[in-house]
Amino acid sequence: MADKDNDRLLDHSYDGIQEYDNPLPTWWKWIFYATILVVPLYYWDPLGIGVGPGKVKAYEKQMAEFNAAHPKASAAYTDDQVAAFAKDPARVAAGKVVFTTYCAACHRPDGGGQIGPNLTDDFWIHGGNPAAILKTVSEGVLAKGMPNWGKVLKPDQVEDAAAYVLTLHGTNPANPKEPQGDKYPADVAAPAAAPAAAPAAKKG
Repeated sequence: MADKDNDRLLDHSYDGIQEYDNPLPTWWKWIFYATILVVPLYYWDPLGIGVGPGKVKAYEKQMAEFNAAHPKASAAYTDDQVAAFAKDPARVAAGKVVFTTYCAACHRPDGGGQIGPNLTDDFWIHGGNPAAILKTVSEGVLAKGMPNWGKVLKPDQVEDAAAYVLTLHGTNPANPKEPQGDKYPADVAAPAAAPAAAPAAKKG
């Protein structure tokens, strides 16, 4: 609403019609000036209320904590860590839900293999140790049509899915797909016994 106390009739006219100069209300202008003064506070964020360096540091701290709790499957997980997931019934149950939802179409609900390989036998195309299984789930095998689930699912879901896959080993589903890849763990033949040394000839 214009400040009528400051209205004044302008000297010029158009087609015999004169105009009023209607300035903005004083209270509106003070609010506008106040918003200009707040901008530096909001941008530089000294009080943690804006989007400035304070928020950036808080975000970076939270991301660092998250990454420490959820290392990338391609490098930081150990076999013992992944094996521990498979010993947690709650994680295995959650992993079964993930597997049924996203993986069963290619590996069958029982893990016996369909488009994808059989996950219940001793043979693995991309490594059968726990960390390798988690890496395969996380990074996918795009050349063979397996999505990069690490970019689709949450880290916990990837871990849970790998945990569930570990529990499928040796379950012997009906009509499983033929073995593919290399056996894990590989059979290690016992070293051949060294031939007995021939008795030394006696010197005459």
